Amino acid sequence: MSELKRMIDQVAREKGLDREILINTLEEAMRSAARRKLGSKVEVDVAYNDDLGEVEVFEFREVVDQITDPETQISLKQAHKLDPDCEVGDELGVKVDTGDFGRIAAQSAKQVIIQRMKDAERDIIFEDFKDRKGEIIHGIVQRFDKGAIIVNLGRTEAVLPPREQVPREGYRPGDRIRAYVLDVKRISRGPQIILSRTHPGFIQALFELEVPEIAEGIVTVEGVAREPGSRTKLGVSSRDRDVDPVGACVGMKGSRVQAVVQELRGEKIDIIAYDEDPARYVVNALAPAEISRVVVDEVNQTMEVIVADEMLSLAIGRRGQNVRLASKLTGWKIDVKSESKYGESLRDGYRSLLDVVGVSDVGADTLFQAGYGSAEALADADAGDLAALPGIDQARAEGLISDARAYLDQRVTNAQAAAPAAVFKPAAEEAATTEESPAQDEADPS
Repeated sequence: MSELKRMIDQVAREKGLDREILINTLEEAMRSAARRKLGSKVEVDVAYNDDLGEVEVFEFREVVDQITDPETQISLKQAHKLDPDCEVGDELGVKVDTGDFGRIAAQSAKQVIIQRMKDAERDIIFEDFKDRKGEIIHGIVQRFDKGAIIVNLGRTEAVLPPREQVPREGYRPGDRIRAYVLDVKRISRGPQIILSRTHPGFIQALFELEVPEIAEGIVTVEGVAREPGSRTKLGVSSRDRDVDPVGACVGMKGSRVQAVVQELRGEKIDIIAYDEDPARYVVNALAPAEISRVVVDEVNQTMEVIVADEMLSLAIGRRGQNVRLASKLTGWKIDVKSESKYGESLRDGYRSLLDVVGVSDVGADTLFQAGYGSAEALADADAGDLAALPGIDQARAEGLISDARAYLDQRVTNAQAAAPAAVFKPAAEEAATTEESPAQDEADPS
């Protein structure tokens, strides 16, 4: 085996490159070197001879009687020395001694080979990683660059940008790190692999590794709401009635969820049982707070959640985190109220109903029980829906809606009229005090 053939086989094996790519690269490099040596006008053909283990370069010239261009033509007399059967007008190929290319040509060939090998290696790395988006990958912290962490993945490097890092997580060069493959981009310098430890998908991927039921498709992750470094809510369901999705994710004595918590360096994780009924799903998501009742507004995609007074802070969570994550997880806007405040709002709403001109005590009870708990709700009512209630026809329904709107307009007018008096009264009092102050000063014996 020739030295060149042995080198091609060794590089292909060590770099994981296709042998044909290396051979094509070598041929291209020799073609470039030949043109530098022989001139750009010369037609050359380059081919790798696997039997000989060498790259053969052939220079083609036109056979002519009288030479006018020495670079591209050869005389018939000289041609007959190489091929007695050739005739004028033939293209005669002559094997070129590549040893005559010289140092500059050889250096050019070397540069082309190196560049082509780099390009081929980058393509292979990109192909290897482009389908790994959404996976968890292991690496070693290599260095830091403007706040980003450069992670060594073995054959290439990846970047963990500052925005994808969890607050208060610190690393040093040489530390092992696991992260989520967020994106793989092809740029001029090669493939850029972007990692994340804050993405909700990182949580889901960690549970897929720890919970076989998720990997097998028995348990499904319905949603993830996360505030990185602090708390996560994970909604799960099961397609097998005999498998408890929450229990499967928690594991025996909490072993599975604790493995995820440890990877996240203590981030709290609430595992929530998914329910197709949005109200029940919201109730589960607000755990551990106990919910008294839920008022659903499907039109505005909102829920009013009522809890006992002593449960209010627990339901809302520290700085509103519990209700904020529950809202993000379920996709519903959640308004948490205590029972005392809710009762007070009901009483205020009932009183506003009684203030509407056309509503009697009995009528207020009927409207309240039908869901029209305030003058505002009555003003926004549909006359047809209202007319379906007992004792209310279409004309009365329209009259009630009109009275409710008039009442609300009057209330706004009264509020606007009261506002200027409240603003200017202190100023008037101050002016009166200023006018009286000289007399007070004169009467003061001091």
